Amino acid sequence: MSSGEVPAQDTTGPTEKCGVVGVSHETEGAALPTYYALYALQHRGQESAGIVTHDGFQQHEHIGMGLVGEAFDQADIDTLHGQSGIGHVRYPTAGSVDESNAQPFTVSFEAGSLALSHNGNLVNTEALRSKLTEQGHAFSSDGDTEVIAHDLARNLLESDLVRAVKRTMERLHGSYALTVMHDDTVMGIRDPEGNRPLIIGELDDGYVIASESAAIDTLGGEVVRDVRPGELVVLAEDGSGFDAYQLQSPERTANCFFEYVYFARPDSVIDGELVYEVRRELGRKLYEEAGVETDVVMPVPDSGRAFASGYAEAAPDVEFAEGLMKNRYVGRTFIMPTQEARERAVRLKLNPIRSTVEDRSVTLIDDSIVRGTTSRQLVGLLREAGAESVHVRIGAPPITAPCYMGIDMADRDELIAAEGDVGAVEEQIGADSLAYISPGAVADSIGTARSDLCMGCVTGEYPYDIEGEATDRDVAAPVLDE
Repeated sequence: MSSGEVPAQDTTGPTEKCGVVGVSHETEGAALPTYYALYALQHRGQESAGIVTHDGFQQHEHIGMGLVGEAFDQADIDTLHGQSGIGHVRYPTAGSVDESNAQPFTVSFEAGSLALSHNGNLVNTEALRSKLTEQGHAFSSDGDTEVIAHDLARNLLESDLVRAVKRTMERLHGSYALTVMHDDTVMGIRDPEGNRPLIIGELDDGYVIASESAAIDTLGGEVVRDVRPGELVVLAEDGSGFDAYQLQSPERTANCFFEYVYFARPDSVIDGELVYEVRRELGRKLYEEAGVETDVVMPVPDSGRAFASGYAEAAPDVEFAEGLMKNRYVGRTFIMPTQEARERAVRLKLNPIRSTVEDRSVTLIDDSIVRGTTSRQLVGLLREAGAESVHVRIGAPPITAPCYMGIDMADRDELIAAEGDVGAVEEQIGADSLAYISPGAVADSIGTARSDLCMGCVTGEYPYDIEGEATDRDVAAPVLDE
């Protein structure tokens, strides 16, 4: 299924990871800007939303299920006192769907209070949880964020902040971008491979750390820079600046290519690259590699739009047109418990514009195909609307393997491209032709080395030591001998 049409309750395609934010203000409360930033990151998670603040004496928290606007009202914001705060929007990729796994996760201990927001997924959670349980730690959730919190709290009892974070990072294996608040000190931590984005921004009277630059833009701030892979950034309690500590320096990174293809907002800048322009370049390269002569090029809204724009720009004498109209009021929480309901959902969300497609050859552009359900339905809709032929072009390589780093991806036996036969996928979705972009073109479009991207869901080789899976580099999980 196309990732662009995946409601949050649906299980037919990849769903977002999570969004994190941390704010330190000089003069004003942190709750309201954190709330606004979460709105800007809503696309990264619709299951739950939460904010924790600190007033210099104690923590204040509010966490609720649903969208940001459903989880908070003005009275909730009014109870969140303090100039320091962190926030989180969640889609459950690790841990169950209930309030026990909603974030930020908080804990109080001898060295103070701790709150964590986590984007990503550890791959050694069970080993670390088992080791901590042996040492007397009790857990109230089945998520990996609580495991990180307990390990960090344990180290804070024995070390200063920077050394404690370093010791915890040495025990974590997997993907993580964290905003953490220890008492009223806000910090950001990015895993050594930089798998998840994390950005520093400067506000008029403070600083912010967020998953995407769009959140900083929403607050009227200026992007300072990305948190570097393996780096700890500590915001001053009075919002006057920040300190940075490079705690780990791997030889290679493993940026998630799907951030650029689908997850991030088009107006966000990640590691110096505007996502919208990356997607347009992907579209241009898609035409260079697999262009086909048709009467019209159209996107699957909304995820295919930038790709189709770049593709049409590269294609000579081809019309770019909107051929599918999206019903924006169905929402991403539309429940689809059966296959019949999932089939119907495409018609509820998308309707063809007959005058654009009737008696014409069509190139349909989307970001990805996972199970193939939506792609098959869309090709059928266009044929019913009178399309002479339908050629599908995809701005990502074939998804052939699951993701262990935070994308709620299908298992191999559910992935339509798992066998690597493009012709078979073409036949199953009913297209006249099908082509994907190459992994090399993805790396070129992002402007990074292919070896510094995580493309495990494409290659089946991962940047982490995962039981039963191949690796794309020399890597081993930490030995937990303490």
